[in-house]
Amino acid sequence: MREGLHTSLVDLRLRQRFPTALARWKKAFCPGSALFVVGRDRAKLGYFWRPAFQVPASGQYAGMPVNPDTGSPVSCGEGFLLEPDFQRKLRHSERIAAHNLDGKEKARRILYSPLWQADGRRIRRFAPIDFIGRYLGDGFFSHGIFDEVHEGYTTSAQGNALGTLAASVGNILVLTGTANDGYADSLFNALYRLDPARMKSHGLEWGASGLRAFTELYGVIEKVTVTEPEENSCSKSRTTTTVRRRPGASPLLFGHFLMNLGCFLSLEDVAESLPPFEETIVGVSMDSQLEAAYSQLERDVRQALRENRGNRSVMSTMLNALLLYPDHPYQLGELWGFDINPGTRAREEFLIARTRDLDPEILQAKERKLVELVKEELQEGRRCQIFVVYTGKHDVTARLASILARESIRTAVLTARTPPERREAWYEQQLRQGVEVFIAHPKLVATGMDLLFVPSLFFYQTGYSTYTLRQASRRSWRIGQKADVQVYYLHYERTLQSKCIALMGRKLLAALALEGKFGSQGLQGLDEDGDLLVSLARELVSEKGVGESAEQVWHNLAQHQTNLLSQTRTVIPKPSQVLPASEAAESNALPLFSPSSPVQLSLFDLLLDSR
Repeated sequence: MREGLHTSLVDLRLRQRFPTALARWKKAFCPGSALFVVGRDRAKLGYFWRPAFQVPASGQYAGMPVNPDTGSPVSCGEGFLLEPDFQRKLRHSERIAAHNLDGKEKARRILYSPLWQADGRRIRRFAPIDFIGRYLGDGFFSHGIFDEVHEGYTTSAQGNALGTLAASVGNILVLTGTANDGYADSLFNALYRLDPARMKSHGLEWGASGLRAFTELYGVIEKVTVTEPEENSCSKSRTTTTVRRRPGASPLLFGHFLMNLGCFLSLEDVAESLPPFEETIVGVSMDSQLEAAYSQLERDVRQALRENRGNRSVMSTMLNALLLYPDHPYQLGELWGFDINPGTRAREEFLIARTRDLDPEILQAKERKLVELVKEELQEGRRCQIFVVYTGKHDVTARLASILARESIRTAVLTARTPPERREAWYEQQLRQGVEVFIAHPKLVATGMDLLFVPSLFFYQTGYSTYTLRQASRRSWRIGQKADVQVYYLHYERTLQSKCIALMGRKLLAALALEGKFGSQGLQGLDEDGDLLVSLARELVSEKGVGESAEQVWHNLAQHQTNLLSQTRTVIPKPSQVLPASEAAESNALPLFSPSSPVQLSLFDLLLDSR
């Protein structure tokens, strides 16, 4: 940009008289250092694709789609794939034997034949990350930086981009403010892309089997066995076993993979005189009318779950309806699920429940509590940011904006229609217009935003993504903040909202424990059934038992074990109690003892037991 240079991917690929793309780049374009910046979404965008099957006009397979490599129909077990199967936007591929290709014996006994290809009739483009992997992986880039790496943990295109970049550069640095979401297996894909040799040395394969083994070794799994009573003396009782993951991670995960791979820094390590950070869990009791309607909906949903055991559509509908209904008790209508008829294989819908519509003109208890807290903050001259998860068909943001406007509070709603590069300017414009309260989905500001002008944050709805919650809850507690930061988490008591926020507390505690942070405040205090190791470590932290030798640490652990064996559950604070946040707060701190972090326990010391 500074030198006004211009080139293209084609120019980089045309090496001409130069042995490598790097030599051509330095000779013809830029002899000095250069920095390439590209967004993750732009990096993964490639060509549009279409199915690559062929339909013979004559012969044995006339009218049937065949594999262009073999000339035979694509087998799918009991039959063959037909044209409608290819139109479902599924990238089919076929595993074929080498000798089936033109009758020639190949060195590789097994080959894979992709059944899709680039669609030249649509926009012709090449994904930059694929270009780097194919043509610039010979030392063109000496270093690669992948920011917000937690968004590339999955097997999506962004995750594949991380693997391509790691394999194409000499050194790679990945950055994130939320290394873990509370589940050990969330790190599996990233670790395999960054250090596959180490993962293989531990006997872990890429794919579902390796992920399952990784979870069993380094995570927490729960096995639930349900035995239904026998109908009569001649019949056998039916037993079903369900295995599911739970929040938590073994300290061995840090020792085996993260100790030599990662460096964790907390905000306190790089900034002095940060203001206090506090979290408050606000539980609200429902009004009698809403409580009766919610209880009826909950009973109907439970009955549907019993009648359709294992049906994912019922579980998904239940989750969304019970989380949304207390905040939006109208216009939900009938809730429908679906199942596949085993005979016709057709999709059939069935009624789960009918929701009861309440009067939208009546303010519910949680809305009144939000208005009360917002007014208190505004009276102290503190602007507020409200986070709401449900912003689509049943828009809660619009209702909250109208309620606050009725109270003569100037409010603005940030939506996804404002592109990311314009959101800072949007906030600046609203500030110039005198806006006091901002409402947005937490994902819209979770990364790349500094909201120093709103020291009071309200999570009207938390959702169930630890990544989003940890990122969004620290938007105001940044370098340069002068005011005290206060975060409120609102929920209705004795509802699915309270269970959801308790789960978030357990996930947050497990995520921070892997980073060497233990606390019992804020959401971390909602850990109802944390494991013994975390409870012991947290107890030592609260007693300032850090900075000691390994022998002394384990001596203290033994002393506390007797008292904590019967107290492995953390008491949930009263909803009205203001809980000060842990001094560790959002941590990326290296899980080793630091004299400047008096509440940090060394996971290295805990790992000594594994010897």
